[in-house]
Amino acid sequence: MADSEIPIHYVATHRKAVELVKAHSRYWVSNCGCRETGKGCKRSKTEVCMSFSEESPGTGSGKREIMLAEVVEILNEAKSKHLVARPFRNDDRTGTEGVCFCRDDCCAYFLDPKEKCDKGEMIETTDFDSCDQCDLCINVCHFGARTVSAGMLKVDREKCYGCGLCADVCPAGAVKMVKR
Repeated sequence: MADSEIPIHYVATHRKAVELVKAHSRYWVSNCGCRETGKGCKRSKTEVCMSFSEESPGTGSGKREIMLAEVVEILNEAKSKHLVARPFRNDDRTGTEGVCFCRDDCCAYFLDPKEKCDKGEMIETTDFDSCDQCDLCINVCHFGARTVSAGMLKVDREKCYGCGLCADVCPAGAVKMVKR
């Protein structure tokens, strides 16, 4: 597959996003281009596009270097607001340059079907015997993989991109993330 055919973005769990951050010692943040050029995002702040090098252009304005404490704030907001971690690759697709945190109400990937994004290395697995049918996982699944039919949770694993938000919110611990 040619570099240009490999999508620049891929989906990751928040745990993977933290691993990516820990592999670096300097960080920059800019406004999310989707939030700036679109209708805006009503569920999180605009400044959520984090890069690991000064040369990485980012997608929005206002790029500035940040310290680890602010990185931790961004990671905590991403988790509490149920933002999808979408790392982005460098131009030749040989490494990861940073992570943007996306929502279904403002980000191009969710709003434009032509926008490409790779599925993550993880996939959900649900223990239906432990599931208490609370529906919390359905509300955070921006990919449409989790639905209710006849009062029961249904999972379409083909639609699962591996963000792990369903596992993060499951009070019964019925959802786990496993290698794809």
